Amino acid sequence: MAGIAVQAVDISDSDAVKHSAAGVDGAFFAAGRVSRDAADAEELHRLHVVGTRNALNALREAGVPRVVYASTSGTIAVGTDPDEVHDERRSAPLEIIAGWPYYRSKLYGEREALEQNQSGFEVVCVNPTLLLGPGDERESSTGDVRRFLERSLPATPAGGMSFVDVRDAADAMVAAFERGRAGERYLLSAKNMTIAAFFARLERLTGVAAPRLKMPKSRALALGANKLFSQALRAIGGEPSVDETSVEMAQYYWYCDPSKAERELGFAPRDPGETLRDTVADLRQRSVVFPREFGAVGGTRVMTDRSAAGSTERNPS
Repeated sequence: MAGIAVQAVDISDSDAVKHSAAGVDGAFFAAGRVSRDAADAEELHRLHVVGTRNALNALREAGVPRVVYASTSGTIAVGTDPDEVHDERRSAPLEIIAGWPYYRSKLYGEREALEQNQSGFEVVCVNPTLLLGPGDERESSTGDVRRFLERSLPATPAGGMSFVDVRDAADAMVAAFERGRAGERYLLSAKNMTIAAFFARLERLTGVAAPRLKMPKSRALALGANKLFSQALRAIGGEPSVDETSVEMAQYYWYCDPSKAERELGFAPRDPGETLRDTVADLRQRSVVFPREFGAVGGTRVMTDRSAAGSTERNPS
């Protein structure tokens, strides 16, 4: 980024963190790793929990007065009821996320951060939903969009999702630094919708057909069917494109209410259609995906993203 010096810092190295923070007016803590692999549980805990504790201690000792901590909506807004939209007042859904190392470690990392909030060292937490938009070079959030475009998703999950543009989330983090209340969390979401509705939007936008096979609403049946499919695929030398944990998570509903961020931070996300168009355009421009059917993105003709009548999309705001 022009005019900004970038330097790698190991968050487990207290002296390095303190040195990097010398003379600054505040910090944005967004370190971490996205993984759905249970084998990464120990590393995720080390990064998200121990790393958060160590780095924030070092920032406080360096005299940094204010920190914005990037967490995730998954520490709050995931449930089994499609009619339930969660806000910051909800208790952590430990009965659900305890089995998912990424979200479990993010929850305890978030708690480490907020427990350090005190006079002279203010901590504000932002909790974005799935981050879409351009620039996701590691595919930490846009991998499922790529798989959709490559037609490698075998079925449509029965759950619901929420997403926000990464550019709007970045603006909200700046706003949280400027006027967020210390010790508070702020959910960031632009749209809540069923995964079927999300795939339907992508289909209208790109011309790539959504999976016609629907996963059963029962999580047990969905996981059982996915296990049998995966076993059959491996028996003939193939490998499933979607891991079991991702299948399980996609059977839940990740709906959340960003009203608090709208009131207190001035959060005003762009139209979700713009986010999806820019996400797809970025994947194509970086040659990450080569979908076979497009009429909307990257060419001279532009397809309007129209919502169908009777859509199951929802937005609490």
